Amino acid sequence: MSTSSRLRDDSRTRIGVAVIAVIVIMAVFAPIVARHDPNAIDLINLLSPPSRAHWLGTDVQGRDVWARLVYGARVSLGVGIVSQSIAVSLGITFGLLAGYYRGWIDELVMRLADVTLAFPTLLLLIAMSAALQPSMGVVFVTIGVVGWAGMARLVRGQVLVVRDLEYVQASHALGARDPRIMLRHILPNVVGPVVIAATLGIAGAIMAEAALSFLGLGIQPPTASWGSMIADGRDLDQLRNAPWTSLAPGLAIGAAVLGFNLLGDALRDALDPRGVGGDN
Repeated sequence: MSTSSRLRDDSRTRIGVAVIAVIVIMAVFAPIVARHDPNAIDLINLLSPPSRAHWLGTDVQGRDVWARLVYGARVSLGVGIVSQSIAVSLGITFGLLAGYYRGWIDELVMRLADVTLAFPTLLLLIAMSAALQPSMGVVFVTIGVVGWAGMARLVRGQVLVVRDLEYVQASHALGARDPRIMLRHILPNVVGPVVIAATLGIAGAIMAEAALSFLGLGIQPPTASWGSMIADGRDLDQLRNAPWTSLAPGLAIGAAVLGFNLLGDALRDALDPRGVGGDN
């Protein structure tokens, strides 16, 4: 059975794509989907319950929860795509160099990766975000930089296998330069595992951004973020009397993470049945 057939027949693909499609539509068409300004404060309708005017109610400042949820999808998708693009770019670059040249380059890259992976991810993100001025750009770059190590180890492991194959050795014997061999013969063979890891990484990036925003080190007000929405509604009395302020963004985060994880699992089984891994 072909890869495309396995993907189409996998229920995880259909569910994951459906969930991601809904989030993408929300983010792209936010001005149309959202009926209110996400930052508009209405002091008359503070903590109003869900109604025809406000589908998911309002928060402690009278802002429409549905509008903030829709615009928050832009942040979540943005942080997932941008941070993983950074992680993939760094991981592929360092992983290719380490796996192909070995020697001191391999030792240097792997020791740097070990140092990065030695710290709990969230703790490292908090430290980096606290050291810098919290902003959307800082969150994107920080999550991407922290994620490079795992991607580099994955790419290195794949390169160690591919570099010794006969066609790669033949290309080297014919005088092909190292950059050409790495980009034309080795890189295409490591794309599959990288795509799988990046898809799963988007889910992790969404969770990381939500955690940072919840702690006040991520996306700064008044920009709508699912993590900051949960933080705004964490007061005990508010949770009891207006649970929709935290329940809606919490469910949105759960749905987004589930969608990308399901798609990543389906891609893993379709593209790399033996699993994603690497030689340490």
